[in-house]
Amino acid sequence: MNYFVLSDALRIALISPPWYPIPPKGYGGIELVVHLLHQELRRMGHHVTVLGVEGSGPGVEVLAPSEWINDLGTPVQPVREATFLMRAFDRLQRGEFDVVHDHVGAVGLLALSVSGISSVAVHTIHGPISESMATLYRQAQDRVRLVAISASQAATAPDVAVAGIVYNAVDTDVPIEIHKDGYLLELARITPDKGQHLAIEVAERTGRQLVLAGKVERTEVGERYFREHIAPALGDQVRYIPNVSGREKQQLIARAAAGVFPLQWPEPFGLAMAECMVAGTPVIAFGVGAAPELIEPGLTGFIARDVDQMVAAVGLLEEIDPAACAAEARRRFSPRRMAEGYLKIYRQEEAAVPELDWKVIEKAPPSPRASRPSPAREIWDDFPEE
Repeated sequence: MNYFVLSDALRIALISPPWYPIPPKGYGGIELVVHLLHQELRRMGHHVTVLGVEGSGPGVEVLAPSEWINDLGTPVQPVREATFLMRAFDRLQRGEFDVVHDHVGAVGLLALSVSGISSVAVHTIHGPISESMATLYRQAQDRVRLVAISASQAATAPDVAVAGIVYNAVDTDVPIEIHKDGYLLELARITPDKGQHLAIEVAERTGRQLVLAGKVERTEVGERYFREHIAPALGDQVRYIPNVSGREKQQLIARAAAGVFPLQWPEPFGLAMAECMVAGTPVIAFGVGAAPELIEPGLTGFIARDVDQMVAAVGLLEEIDPAACAAEARRRFSPRRMAEGYLKIYRQEEAAVPELDWKVIEKAPPSPRASRPSPAREIWDDFPEE
């Protein structure tokens, strides 16, 4: 790859997926990251344009109508993606940008790799790196600067050359509640991969109330999981909120005694965990995926090997100072830190690798799910419910 150094104010194009507006009004993890990066880069004096969806805020050029969201997860999805990317790269051929930064998964990386644009080409790997995806990344790595969102994600494919690791950011302008209400919270899509059945067990064994917030996954597996493992437990102790956003979501997170994440798969990041910690709400999670990188035991939460250790960790929550938890999380997951990391990638300065204090990563208990997520969801839908 022909690297060259960029300086001063940059002209940056961010390509967002063609589904949810910027900023997202509810669900939309990747869109949230794009929004925060857009806003922070502008605050730092750069000229930033987002290519996105109808209904977005200022600074977004609309290339897709809002009704395309109805085609997500249908046979029409690839056609919509292809149409959106053709429009995007027609726009980018004008040569107005120093950097083009793609967030649109495999098809976006393909378009970026073969477009022939003269801009610095950057692609964030938002999902897990499967064997097939690793093959694609190796094919593209000499043309595009690939960015991982955690060291654990990058470690799953050590032969893929990433330009750096940049943690996702979350909104840090959120309330902190020093005096908690005592309930446990799992903020995630309802699916066996998120392990809500184990969060219910933790609540039952500790006598705590549990709030499950998130949409049921729109698959037969997700609907059966909710019907068989979640719905029977709902009542006074276990409450279910199908969709929460805005101020209601902020208060729900801030007042929780802890976020509980008994993940059943190696999640590449975990926005919901970061959202809890920046609000001063500690996180208890299984040590899979990026969780051991994100959580500082005793300061922002606890890493557990199994349900027994999760139950024990609930008894230690009083030892965590919400203000100190929030301060540490805001230092690590702020929009400014994310933007600074990407600027290093854009300018090809030293790799933006976070300082890591690796903990022992244990295998989570088996999930009732018999099969892994579909390839489409591995690429597009790796984030927790927003």
